[in-house]
Amino acid sequence: MIVFQIEIREAQRKDVPAIVSMLIDDVIGKDRENDADLTPYYEAFDAISADANNSIFVACDEVGAVVGTFQLVYMHGLSVMAAKRAEIEAVRIHSYFRGRGLGKQMFAWAMDKAKADGCAILQLTTSKTRGDSQRFYDQLGFEATHIGYKMSL
Repeated sequence: MIVFQIEIREAQRKDVPAIVSMLIDDVIGKDRENDADLTPYYEAFDAISADANNSIFVACDEVGAVVGTFQLVYMHGLSVMAAKRAEIEAVRIHSYFRGRGLGKQMFAWAMDKAKADGCAILQLTTSKTRGDSQRFYDQLGFEATHIGYKMSL
């Protein structure tokens, strides 16, 4: 495994095509994403950028190319002694760069950021079909403590 360092920064509007490309280059995303018209993605990016509790980040290689992405959403709640929590969402690594330690670097960065921003919990959801992802999250120290439900509206 070739491991290399990445730089993680807040995503910019110009990164949207690269992010959408990674969302499509995915066993599940290939059937639910479409880059023929990026307008809805730009609109969503603008809404996320305007929300102080919601950010998209990109991981860049040594020449500045986007090779990974994830979203961090902060939520305040009353449960767990009013713990602030972070949810990490839409984690993707460009297929060419998978298996090189980027995921571990991205998660370490996200954990440090969430903790520095006052979060007591970092949570995520993953599809039941993503066995490799589940093993990866287990290795990072996440615990499958809850059952998640979704409903299309």
